[in-house]
Amino acid sequence: MQLEVNLFTVNKRFPLTISRGTTAQTTNVWVKIIEDGIEGWGEASPFGVGNYAQKTEQIKDAFEQVIPLLQSFHPLQRQQVEQVLIEKQVPSSVRAALDMAMHDWLGKRVGLPLWQIWGCDRQNIVPTSVTIGINSPEGARARARDWLNFIDVRLFKVKLGSPDGIEADRQMLLAVQQEAPHLEFFVDANGGWNLTDAIEMCYLLADIGVKYVEQPLARGQEASLAQLKQKSPLPIFVDESCFTSVDIPHLANCVDGINIKLMKSGGLTEALRMVHTARAYNLQVMFGCYSDSSLANTAATQLAPLADYLDLDSHLNLIDDPFTGAFVNEGRVLPNDLPGLGVQYSAFAA
Repeated sequence: MQLEVNLFTVNKRFPLTISRGTTAQTTNVWVKIIEDGIEGWGEASPFGVGNYAQKTEQIKDAFEQVIPLLQSFHPLQRQQVEQVLIEKQVPSSVRAALDMAMHDWLGKRVGLPLWQIWGCDRQNIVPTSVTIGINSPEGARARARDWLNFIDVRLFKVKLGSPDGIEADRQMLLAVQQEAPHLEFFVDANGGWNLTDAIEMCYLLADIGVKYVEQPLARGQEASLAQLKQKSPLPIFVDESCFTSVDIPHLANCVDGINIKLMKSGGLTEALRMVHTARAYNLQVMFGCYSDSSLANTAATQLAPLADYLDLDSHLNLIDDPFTGAFVNEGRVLPNDLPGLGVQYSAFAA
């Protein structure tokens, strides 16, 4: 199979601030797999978790190293390709892009969208949350209004873990709730709290009706999650603490759910493994994203019917998304009926 790699830069309509910093622009990687006149597309986007990061240059270099090793394979040989990529220890975002490209190729080859190949039911897809980053109370209210004026919002995800402390978190969250008292909320601290603050915040969040809290403690503090779960009145989900299915057994007794992201997991193949592993441990499942365009987020929607919660909104915050794919209906991000991923190149591309 022939492989092509191109870089593209996307800019956020509103920069996103979390406990670890602010992102306004990213340069992502678009990979094409070409075989029998059919193109399969995938995306790799950079991300960071604590001191661990997959940067654009690292991703690009990894593609250049593995392309010569993969040209003798066929897109149907996903298992063999996966083993090569694991043995070469390429970044998970590179594996994700190649895996979604091979799936896209398969769907186009047989003329079916992936959600149909997997036998999924689009009617099971729940509304996606949309994200409000760390801000002043006034800024957070303005961001909430922006979302409400942009799409049919059903659920807000509010980023907490402010460097100004939990009182700043509380004031910001209350301001957002005052702006949209009719909506449901959940909270993502991105590991910005210590155990004491996390316990206090979980009680506060439960009192004001928040649905659950995501990644209250930093990656590396998983030993404290059990203590938090014993005291928390809210369900606890993990994101940065859970990359692949291998992580789930170690977390199963101290969390209530996991956040699956294609860039962390290494693609749709591993994401599906994670869903099944989580269900075996009676955990809930959500799908999330980084600074992904419509390409990667549309790939995630193919498995969205299997999730309890969705946070696939990054492409909605882009002013120059070069792709079109999944569409929004009644607050839900839905895959279309086109074969494969159902992604097309859009007019925004230069």
